[in-house]
Amino acid sequence: MDNNKMSLPQNHTVVGALALNFMGDAPKWYKWFILCCLIINPILFHTIPFISGWALVAEFIFTLSMALKCYPLIPGGLLAIEALALGMTTPEVVKEEIENNLEVILLLMFMVAGIHFVRQLLLLIFTQILVKVRVKWKLSLIFCALSAFLSAFLDALTVLAIIIAVCTGFYTVYHQVITTKNTPLNDNSNITEADRTDLDNFRTFLRSLLMHAGVGTALGGICTIVGEPQNLIIGESAGWHFAEFAIRVAPVSLPVVICGFLTCIAVEKLKIFDFGVNIPEKVFQILKETSEKQSKEYTLQDKVSLAFQGLVCIWLIIALAFHLAAVGLVGLSVIILATTFTGVNKESEIGHAFTESLPFTALLCVFFTVVAVISGLHLFDPIIELVFSADKEHQLPILFMANGILSAVSDNVFVATVYITNIKQAFADGTISHEHFNHLAIAVNAGTNLPSVATPNGQAAFLFLLTSALSPLIRLSYGRMLFMAIPYAIVLTIVGLLCTWFVLPPLTDHLIAWGVIDAVPTEAIAPLVK
Repeated sequence: MDNNKMSLPQNHTVVGALALNFMGDAPKWYKWFILCCLIINPILFHTIPFISGWALVAEFIFTLSMALKCYPLIPGGLLAIEALALGMTTPEVVKEEIENNLEVILLLMFMVAGIHFVRQLLLLIFTQILVKVRVKWKLSLIFCALSAFLSAFLDALTVLAIIIAVCTGFYTVYHQVITTKNTPLNDNSNITEADRTDLDNFRTFLRSLLMHAGVGTALGGICTIVGEPQNLIIGESAGWHFAEFAIRVAPVSLPVVICGFLTCIAVEKLKIFDFGVNIPEKVFQILKETSEKQSKEYTLQDKVSLAFQGLVCIWLIIALAFHLAAVGLVGLSVIILATTFTGVNKESEIGHAFTESLPFTALLCVFFTVVAVISGLHLFDPIIELVFSADKEHQLPILFMANGILSAVSDNVFVATVYITNIKQAFADGTISHEHFNHLAIAVNAGTNLPSVATPNGQAAFLFLLTSALSPLIRLSYGRMLFMAIPYAIVLTIVGLLCTWFVLPPLTDHLIAWGVIDAVPTEAIAPLVK
């Protein structure tokens, strides 16, 4: 029986029962806040539509910040349904947004579930890393660098899903030892005071590894045309192939990656912003002993299963690196291959793998409704006009910051699409040169990838981490993610801005002079030359 229903006295009214059921056990003030938003939004929309759009964006972001109190799908979904009812956007536009992001939807549905079936091997590999690397800053740098490298060729969500699966495995092993095997992971009632202190420190340790890995996906994501979905849109608009894209963004990406790694080391050594806490000795010994015990108890069947999981992981890397199919379809193949050769054949076992990804998939569709409102009410138009009204020498930094700020509150792919379309049109109209077009395209790439790490909703991988089942277990809230992202956001934004503004133009000239890249417009934009 539901806890709310159990606590409901018999003499309660229907209204009282409805109040208890509404948004479950979320705080009363939060329930009243959502109700007030639902009342105020229609008034704003019929008086000041533009302001109502930004109000909706702010309200949705707030629901994300309250993810640990109530899953954002519920309050955010109510806001989205009201936006559709008011006519702030239409179901057709929302459908179009979802269709444009179908690959991301498929990725969440199948790839994240696919990782579930190779988690045993991943946990084994990362446990060995954890056991062998005892210096915290080195371990953090490994997680950050490995995430960056993988994200340059794979999808950031896939990479972070792997790290989440690994950290969940660590937490599960320790929790089962200090409680009992069948105790739910969110039940800490039987933990002793000494173990509770270790558990709190272990949570801090896991939070830091996840945040380093999350930022690593952004560092690697900026470097290549396949690093992030918006990179592909920008690269195709400019007509750049894989190598040319990597070379053209290198004046910005390489300094940013180096400074990102240095920031990782700095925050760990200085022990600031909730970083620097090492794994408690007792937890380390438990993980080490569990790993050694499992290794000794592996049967031939277990070893064969691990071997096939390794082969599936190799297939995953090859398929994604060479883009043999859409990411989601590759994920579906991982599910099929991994279950076939690891003994999984029950619907209940397979269904369990989808419990992590499908709620977030639904939330992302609600998010696309908010994006549709942004598009329909032209909320970004004033910022776009500001960029192109500025002097040529100031357009790069303004465009970088405009993309960064908007990407922190909206969808990176949507922001990049809006700006690259306007830039391409400006080039077609003859208002900017081919060289300036290339510089602006790189500014869009850097802007949508770097400052957006400041907020959990700035990147899909961060949002996925925030709403994962692991976050409440390790107390990784929206506010804590904001706090821990501060040093990275400051460093990446400043370095990215300075490199885009002062390093990119002259270094590009040198690369052209040395014959590394071509100054002639590519076939993709050559027809636009006046």
